[in-house]
Amino acid sequence: MRFLRQVLESFRFAWQALRSNLLRTTLSLLGVTVGIFAIIAVFTLVDSLERNIKDSLSFIGDKVVYVQKWPWSFEGEYQWWKYFQRPEPSFKEYKFLADKLENAQAIVAMDFKGRITVKHNNNSMMSLIQGTTFEYNKISEVAVASGRYFTQQEIDVARNVAIIGADVAENLFPAEEPVGKSFKINGMNFTIIGVQEKKGESLVNFGGNPDIKCLIPYGAFSKMFHSINPSIDIAIKGYDDDEGLLELESEIKGLLRTRRGVRPTQDDNFAINRPEAAAQAISGIFAVLTVAGWVIGGFSILIGGFGIANIMFVSVKERTNIIGIQKSLGAKNYFILFQFLFEAVLLSLVGGLAGIALVYLLSFMQLGSLELHLTAGNIILGLGVSSVIGILSGIIPAFSAARLDPVIAIRAK
Repeated sequence: MRFLRQVLESFRFAWQALRSNLLRTTLSLLGVTVGIFAIIAVFTLVDSLERNIKDSLSFIGDKVVYVQKWPWSFEGEYQWWKYFQRPEPSFKEYKFLADKLENAQAIVAMDFKGRITVKHNNNSMMSLIQGTTFEYNKISEVAVASGRYFTQQEIDVARNVAIIGADVAENLFPAEEPVGKSFKINGMNFTIIGVQEKKGESLVNFGGNPDIKCLIPYGAFSKMFHSINPSIDIAIKGYDDDEGLLELESEIKGLLRTRRGVRPTQDDNFAINRPEAAAQAISGIFAVLTVAGWVIGGFSILIGGFGIANIMFVSVKERTNIIGIQKSLGAKNYFILFQFLFEAVLLSLVGGLAGIALVYLLSFMQLGSLELHLTAGNIILGLGVSSVIGILSGIIPAFSAARLDPVIAIRAK
């Protein structure tokens, strides 16, 4: 109990010392404030970017691969001249894979057409039109707010029905319920069977922003937009127990190489792309940003730590006489040590809190589609780094104060 009272008394002395020298205290914590701000700001930015990308990926599903002509290459030389000669994936190949694949939960053929005018009465807008087959809702998230998803029959007979995005509904039907109504895509009538939930702006939209998209059966899309040799994307979802989708990828390669007559000595003439590969490539950039934040913030914190240590040595010098009186009255060494150590830690924590407060204010800024979120983990990290800097900066001055001889200290001027 006595020890606890002395610790609290040490904390009170430290607080009084900081209050009595406000200007010096403010100047000495600036380095820590800037350093913590730099580190936590970078961490907050990286966390927010990763969250945004994960939200985007949720709309294209998990454990999905895409069979396409062009690879999504994120390292090395992009051999476009080699990929250019490859054949485009076809609807017949989609049917072939759908019949033969054993390691797939779902398989979808789809194609896109951007900047297509959609119209209802006098209202119109540019939309992204996507034609797809029936299992698209197993591959990608289709969050229908009102209405329903396609039926197998609607897909099979290529009926002119559509599931529209929230922005399309707001622009074409500003004061009425769109479901059941008719609208025009590229001059052709389509009946709305569903409206997707509003997703909002996103930093990355794989497959296009659902808010401005119109989903229609692939057959209806093909009749409107495809030429004699149409090309498509084939999306395939694997099973959860297929670690890394290795079995699925191996099966796809074997089947497609056989169908296309690729010899054993020849390279694949198709690409199997994974959306998470794009996320991993972007994560590599995030890692560089994180290191940069630590370096920039580290220099600032180092300068702040030296500033705090210097202030603590000055404080010990100024209060040498008081230390001597305290020790002559029975104060233990740890009481003196805690007094100065608490002062250094408290000073550093105030600087850290100021840096975190600046990041919190930064999170209210509008950065386009990116929303910044200051997480509890980053707050704890900032306070933890501040505490460590305070301990390291104050430990030597505190030890020197605790080891003063009371007789010599009382006589100091």
